[in-house]
Amino acid sequence: MKQARKPGRTPGNGRRLLALSLAALVVAGAAAVPGQAEAAAQIRLYLDGQALASEAPPYIVPQANVTMVPLRVVSEGLGASVGWSAKERRADIAMSGSAISLVMGQSYAIVNGARVKLDASVQMKQNRTMVPLRFVGEQLGLGVAWSSADRTVKLTSPGEGPAPGPGATPSPSPGPGATPAPSPSPGPSATPAPTPGTPPGQVVPGPGAPAKLRGTWVSTVYNLDWPSAASAKSRDSAKQKLEFTQLLDELQEMGMNAVFVQVRPAGDALYPTLLSPWSAFLTGKQGLAADYDPLAFMIDEAHRRGMELHAWFNPFRAASTADTAQLDPGSIVRQHPEWIVNAGGKLYVNPGIPAARQAIIDSIAEVAARYDVDGIHLDDYFYPSGSAFDDEGTYKLYSAGSLLSKGDWRRANINAFVEELDRAVHAAKPTVRFGISPFGVWRNQSTDPAGSETKAGVTAYDSMYADVRLWVQKGWLDYVAPQIYWSFAHPTVPYGKVADWWQRTVRGTGVELYVGHSPYKLGTTEAGWQSSAEIVRQLDYNQLAGSVTGELFFSAKDLRRNPLGIADALRSYYAGAE
Repeated sequence: MKQARKPGRTPGNGRRLLALSLAALVVAGAAAVPGQAEAAAQIRLYLDGQALASEAPPYIVPQANVTMVPLRVVSEGLGASVGWSAKERRADIAMSGSAISLVMGQSYAIVNGARVKLDASVQMKQNRTMVPLRFVGEQLGLGVAWSSADRTVKLTSPGEGPAPGPGATPSPSPGPGATPAPSPSPGPSATPAPTPGTPPGQVVPGPGAPAKLRGTWVSTVYNLDWPSAASAKSRDSAKQKLEFTQLLDELQEMGMNAVFVQVRPAGDALYPTLLSPWSAFLTGKQGLAADYDPLAFMIDEAHRRGMELHAWFNPFRAASTADTAQLDPGSIVRQHPEWIVNAGGKLYVNPGIPAARQAIIDSIAEVAARYDVDGIHLDDYFYPSGSAFDDEGTYKLYSAGSLLSKGDWRRANINAFVEELDRAVHAAKPTVRFGISPFGVWRNQSTDPAGSETKAGVTAYDSMYADVRLWVQKGWLDYVAPQIYWSFAHPTVPYGKVADWWQRTVRGTGVELYVGHSPYKLGTTEAGWQSSAEIVRQLDYNQLAGSVTGELFFSAKDLRRNPLGIADALRSYYAGAE
């Protein structure tokens, strides 16, 4: 889920700093593993054409031909949040809008809940945890190329173009891209060329009025968007407040009039409550209280600027770590271990237990009642899609006499949760808007005639047990905000087909349609994301449809770093919007 630039930096400098950091971690990684083959010592590094001196080069896994770097420097050099579980031999990395888990000896990584094949996974060398260079590089949107002629590794910053020097061939570590494709083998696809004569950041006015709500997700988990990890570690509330006001000012300048802030990222809270412990992403340690009320502060600052603030909850993620020793005694994991399922090394609240669902509903309804939020917002954390979920005992206990298959029973659990949460939120505050941002594809038409003309490998209905179409039909939502994170050029899940399906689904229901867009993909190798014109074209498509009333962007850091001029394009596109 690309590191946000600090306020005051130009986008180009921010990208170059990230690239320099990656280069530094490569050098550090090499130094950390002495005694590699002599051939490895001859590898040279280049950053945007500039030679990087190194007394000790990175090392290559001979069998897989993959360059490895230390996990620790990924954290210190790039500002990513990392973790290492010695018991499970698992490395966790969170950055650039992605949450990645790599297990030693495992041939795949888990990226945002989906399996992605690896040529080499995490390794331990002289008590240092090592991870693949290309995998990390592609999370940042950097180009990584290997030249066998002169044994060089070339790193290219986004927007810098190919580095000068000898012709390069693809790097020896052809790992996965930043975001797994929804289809196992989407195949090649042509990328539409930008409009001739239109420089980056300059757009042709759209065909109609921009969406009335223009929002950005602000991720707090792993300190991805806010607050900074440094401010959390030092418990510097003044720094956190300054960071948030600068974030609001930058987003508003781009035309945004709403923020969707993650206030319960992992069974914790960014506000004082007796129902959940304080978040470690705020104070450095779960349960350690802040010296101010962050949610109240954020609401005040947003409203002062005429912006909306929606409180974003991850409903069933129980913790950000499986190490219970790091969790506060008030954590739901320690209070109710019988409610918790470990799936793929991550802890979830079991949606099949009615009391567990009610506890989450109570936590969310409390915020609606106590705070002047404009909306209550959930993402797609229902049942995990990429890992086995051991709820057989719960299924037998609570489905007795229902004759439901496990899949239908799981969907019934989530349906009950959504219906009851809708009722609780509006009982607490009738004027607050309640909405959910599901995975972009409900079902494929090949599986269900009511589905979309897509061939997605993951669907909300079948993989996460989220029957979003039913929720819309029943009116349990005020709006739905599907994450349509594919380009028009995608071969199996094209933007137009998915957007059309959602427009038909909400028609006549009274449920508003907000569309989730993915600026974090700009500059990656996935089809269609080599120009910011892709997102502009999507916004035009929304306007022409006439049924899209909101546009959301994931996430704040990706807009602020301005990949391929997207911030400039949005500033131009939304100029004059109310």
